[in-house]
Amino acid sequence: MPESYPVPAGGQRLTGALLRSMQPLTLRKTADTARSATTTQTPDPHLQFTAEANAVYTWYGWIKYDGDTAADLVINFTPPAGALGEWAGHGTGITVIGATNTPTLESNTIRSNGYMLRTETNDVAQFRTYGCLGVGNPLSVYLYGILRVQATGGTWSLDWSQSASSATATTLYTDSYITLQRTA
Repeated sequence: MPESYPVPAGGQRLTGALLRSMQPLTLRKTADTARSATTTQTPDPHLQFTAEANAVYTWYGWIKYDGDTAADLVINFTPPAGALGEWAGHGTGITVIGATNTPTLESNTIRSNGYMLRTETNDVAQFRTYGCLGVGNPLSVYLYGILRVQATGGTWSLDWSQSASSATATTLYTDSYITLQRTA
């Protein structure tokens, strides 16, 4: 069954607030954010919003990043209390530089030649690590998912850090974004 939000009733007055509630919400980074020497996943200052109680959101986005090859990038999401859902990210796996010249398909296994591309589905509050090629060699991750908020609304955020602490900063770049559409 198709879902849409809101469902205007016949004869209902169309207001600016009603029309705005029908539009997707885009969270866009307006400045680079660099983090060094930390493995503590912290909300990105630009990629967060207040989710309504009992709402369902579908979302997609793209982040551009770079960092020390040894540090990698950890992505996680913090949903409101009790929220459910799934997310996936298509991005460079770990370890980026393989030990062999022969590509292999890995099934949730980290070996010396690592993942070519991470594609696992994740619980709404489960982290994943993506590889780095070194500062000056930006990579990207395409993100998408669904968020089902229960009776308690609250802040939903993309949280991130380095996987291994490095004095060389890992950076999420300006214009990275997430677009959300409320569907119920």
